[in-house]
Amino acid sequence: MIPTDEAIAPATALAEVERRIGAFFDDARARSRDRHPRFEELWLATRAAATGGKRLRPRLVVAPYLLLDGAPLPPAIELAVAIELLHTALLLHDDVIDGDVERRGAPNVAGTFERAAVEAGAPRRVAQGWGVSAAILAGDLMLTSALRLVAGLRVDEDRRERIVDLVDESVFRAAAGELADVAYAAGLDTPSASAIRQMMADKTAHYSLELPLRAAAILAGSPEPLGERLGAIGRSLGLVFQMRDDLLGVFGRSEETGKSTVGDLREGKRTLLIAFADGTAEWTAVAADFGHADLDEAGAQRLRDALESSGARDRLEAEMRRECGIAHRLIGEAGLPDRLADLLATEVDDAAERCA
Repeated sequence: MIPTDEAIAPATALAEVERRIGAFFDDARARSRDRHPRFEELWLATRAAATGGKRLRPRLVVAPYLLLDGAPLPPAIELAVAIELLHTALLLHDDVIDGDVERRGAPNVAGTFERAAVEAGAPRRVAQGWGVSAAILAGDLMLTSALRLVAGLRVDEDRRERIVDLVDESVFRAAAGELADVAYAAGLDTPSASAIRQMMADKTAHYSLELPLRAAAILAGSPEPLGERLGAIGRSLGLVFQMRDDLLGVFGRSEETGKSTVGDLREGKRTLLIAFADGTAEWTAVAADFGHADLDEAGAQRLRDALESSGARDRLEAEMRRECGIAHRLIGEAGLPDRLADLLATEVDDAAERCA
């Protein structure tokens, strides 16, 4: 049960979000038992995919909502759950697009189903198709479930429609950003640093950080200009988050990140790191290896060395620090309650300094 005490701590609200996510999967699994027996397996794998994350997005819904004097709590809980399911949906589809079979150091939905098919004696190609099919369907289920929860928020029609429109815009922009990311990696376009920043803002920053902050403000009944200022903070925070992610994707430790540090280089992922290296003598000498599907660790290390010696790594870290400064300035100028300003400032610093 959600506490009715007026002074609800964000930690208490987040615990309720976690309970509600669990209940959602319990209900879905129970419903699935009337269908094909493998459908229950799909829900189990999808639940595993939705478990163990940082819960950043729910945190950026419930804490701002409470600190903006939002009440009652149940709509914020439902919104936080919806945005976390949306996050899961986009990750599942992103893994399919990237051809990844692991996330957080463990098999994802595609990897789980592919491995089970191989163990059952299926040829590798058939097993891979089975895994991809399962992951696409899981992502579809998460996406429609998220939209259903948002459309059913028990608030007045105006606030509900504004939040639905905001979620729709997030999915719209995430798809645009994902398509741009794939085009850049495929060599169909040669993006500038500013184009890559726009791709980052569309693909990740809007749904991950801007959406929860702006939606929390709408739900709390805050003035629209405050919601717009929170959205700008979220966008800047999202860019910081993605810059650190791109650095970790190449220079991180896989035992901490749960991801390969060769994957982005093997895929030919066009990040700001690569944009800053382009045209330098150091990068030109090794660039032919970038984007090779058979890139090994030795080749990846040569690319890492070139990214360092060319100054690209230093430039990206400087750009990230600059974006941190922008985010802190936006927080300071937004006219937020002190506790909310402190919370967001901490999120900015944590995003820049994290190692996973």
